[in-house]
Parts: sequence; structure tokens; C-alpha cells
Amino acid sequence: MSKKKKPVKKPVKSSRKSAEPTARQPSLTSLRRDIDKIDQQIVSLANKRAQLAQEAGSLKQHAGDSIYAPDREEQVMSQAAQKNRGPLSDESVRNIFRELISGTRLAQKHIRVAYLGPEYTYSHLAAIERFGQSTELHPVSSIAAVFEEVERRQVEFGVVPVENSTDGRIADTLEMLAKTSSQICGEVQLRIHHNLVGKGPRAAIREVYSKPQALSQCRNWTAKHLPAAKLIEVASTAEAAEIVGKKQGAAAIASRQAAVNYRLDVLAQKIEDNPDNITRFAVIAHESPQRTGNDKTAIVFEIDHQPGELADAMTIFKRNRLNLTWIESFPIVGEAGRYLFFVEFVAHKTELRARRALAALEKRAVRLVVLGSYARMEPVG
Repeated sequence: MSKKKKPVKKPVKSSRKSAEPTARQPSLTSLRRDIDKIDQQIVSLANKRAQLAQEAGSLKQHAGDSIYAPDREEQVMSQAAQKNRGPLSDESVRNIFRELISGTRLAQKHIRVAYLGPEYTYSHLAAIERFGQSTELHPVSSIAAVFEEVERRQVEFGVVPVENSTDGRIADTLEMLAKTSSQICGEVQLRIHHNLVGKGPRAAIREVYSKPQALSQCRNWTAKHLPAAKLIEVASTAEAAEIVGKKQGAAAIASRQAAVNYRLDVLAQKIEDNPDNITRFAVIAHESPQRTGNDKTAIVFEIDHQPGELADAMTIFKRNRLNLTWIESFPIVGEAGRYLFFVEFVAHKTELRARRALAALEKRAVRLVVLGSYARMEPVG
């Protein structure tokens, strides 16, 4: 007898929906509500930080120290960038903290800073980088005028270019350093990124405006990409951008910030021939900052115009283990055969080896002036 097969039972489908909760997407309203809460916390913490900074400023003033401490400010910005995990860029984090510091400093003391104008020149950008936009930044028409503003104490600080990695020394600055009492109290090493800015297509460009140094630093690019264009020198990159904003068939070599200010398009970016194009700016004042442990000292001296005198003078730095980071010879105007020598070495002027070197050099020199000691800064921008 054959056995009957048992019928196979089909699984019964459950009519119940899955018990797992479905993640709800946040709405625009809820996101904005969360952002508002965080903004409130940011404002509260920023003011709490400002109160602590004011207390620190009071202690510094009581001790006779300067409110402006570029080494400490740089340390704060660098630490913030190092702790950054995104999505903000490190540069954005630096900018946020720079303006926070600038606003805090304003709450302690009103500071005016003169720079080689007009606005949105690279000198202006260097002043913003070092002091922030809460500081009163005062544009003047020449490097000599920056020194004059500091000398007459119309401003507390000045920002002037010292040298460029492509074009070398800035003669006007060296001349003023040699004949005024202003001290170098800080530096800004700004990466210079030139941009071709204007309106309309690049093919329509017949003239390119900029200051001589900027045209020089982009000469290979312009020769290759705009061989038929006439290069026209003006006083500043910002003036070039202003001219181009009112003229057809023209472009300027200027900063991106100048393009934004004068409502120009960036037709080509980073057109500098040297990708490591850096301009070093000096911050000048009547005060000299304290030793930080990571300092440089700048001096200017004159020696007798005799065989071996310069070699003997330079041996002093070697003997005292002072590393030179900059040396320039500069002819004395109206004095044929006489030169000034600008030297920068790694050490603060109060360090023993620096004091020994300066004392030895003073015995050999016709003239010796310490231009200042200041914290070393890394390139930015």
C-alpha cells in the first residue's frame, strides 16, 4: 500500500508592517533651530573668552607689557587649525580665530595701523592677516608715509613690505628703517597669489594693468598667454583693479579680494611664475616685544670701506653661533663708496650670544643700529 503524502503547509504572510522605526529626515526648520542654538552658544563662549582676555590684558598693562602679542596670537590660531577636523578648512578656522582675537583686542584698547594703500593691496591683506578687521586700518600713499605716521604717533603700528622672494629687497623700506627710530616688532610672511581679473573673455584683453612688481612676478605667464597685450604699470594692484572695472578690453593682475571689491571676474588664478612667491612684511612700532624663545633680530651697520673689514665683521656672527637669515647691502644716498648692511639673525637681542656679537660688532662699526627683535612667523595665505 502506498502512503499518502502529507500536504505541505504554505507559510502565512503576516499582514503586520515591520516594527523597525524609519529614520526621519530633519526638516529645514529643525536644522535652523539647531543652528540658532549653536550660534547662541558661540556668542556666549566668545564673550566669555573676551572677558578672560581682558583680565589677561589688565595684568599685562599692570606689568608694562604690550597688549599686542603677535607670537601668542599666532600660537592661538595655529593651535585652532591643528585641532580642526573639518568640514571647515584650516584657513577658515584661522580666519575665524583671527577676527575673534581682533575683536577681543579692540575691547581692551583701540589700535590704529597704517599700511601702504589703497584697500585690497597686498599690504592691506598683510595688515588684516596680522591685526584682523576689527582694528582701525589706515591706508597711506607711500612707504615713507607709513613710517611718518608711526614716528608722529598718529598710529600705534605700521605694516611695510621688506622683501619679496622673486624681486628681492624693497629699497624704500630699507631707506626708512635706516633713518627713523621705528622698531621692527613683528613680521608677516604672506604667500602672494596673483590673479588675472577683469570683465569679458580673456581673448578680448588688449591691456594688462598692475604695479611693476606684480607684472614682473607674472611676466612668463603673460608672455605665454597674453603675448599681444600691452603691460601698463600703475601704483598698486588695487588701483589696477579699479581702472579695469571702468575699461573694456583690459585686465588687472591683483588679489582675489580686489576682484571681489571691484566686482571683477577671476579670469585666471595663481598666475605668478614662482609658486612659492612670498612677500615679507615688517610690523613697525616704538615698542620692542619680549623674548619668546623663537625670535629674530634685525640690525643695520656701516663699516670702514677697507679690504677685509666686511669679512671680519661677518666672522663675529659665526663665532657667536648666530644663524643669518637675511643680508642686504644698501648704498648710502649721496655718499659714493659708502654702504649700509642690513642683517637678520636667529636670536633675541637680549640673549647672551646676541649681546656678545653686538658688542663686538659695535667696536668695529662706524655705525650700528638694532632695528628690533621679534617672533619668527611661518608663511600664511
